[in-house]
Amino acid sequence: MLTEDMQRVVREQRLGFVATVDADGTPNLSPKGTTDVWDGDHLWFADICSPRTVDNVRRGSWVEVNVVDPFVRTGYRFKGPGSVHGVGTDVFVAGVERMVANGSKLAHRVEHIVLVEVRAAAAVTSPAYDDGTLSEAEVVATHAARFAALHPEIRA
Repeated sequence: MLTEDMQRVVREQRLGFVATVDADGTPNLSPKGTTDVWDGDHLWFADICSPRTVDNVRRGSWVEVNVVDPFVRTGYRFKGPGSVHGVGTDVFVAGVERMVANGSKLAHRVEHIVLVEVRAAAAVTSPAYDDGTLSEAEVVATHAARFAALHPEIRA
């Protein structure tokens, strides 16, 4: 289900916006900086401070994860059922080990690992590309300049 390009984008970006549905039917959207590829059919993220998201998944809410490169303005949306894995489970242990291997400083705060079985995936593309007048390089340059202006302390 997850193509090589989908996996590349998720692994490069790490920030996924995870949507679930609350018990009252309202949307719950939460950014997850631990979003990653578990295998060819699953994404995952760590619950570090996500009680509503975890409650929603446990109650049966499907999950949508959007991962978009903020400079290129393209990415993917993924949908499917989620499952919550707590301390002591094989999935929890493996997830924390993956975080540590990736250099995470937050692995000690993980409460659960959430797996999302990807049953549908689709590309997300900015309207900036719709009429063919802007190249990817121009879109990247525009957003890189904006980011640099917002964060002068990291300009190199």
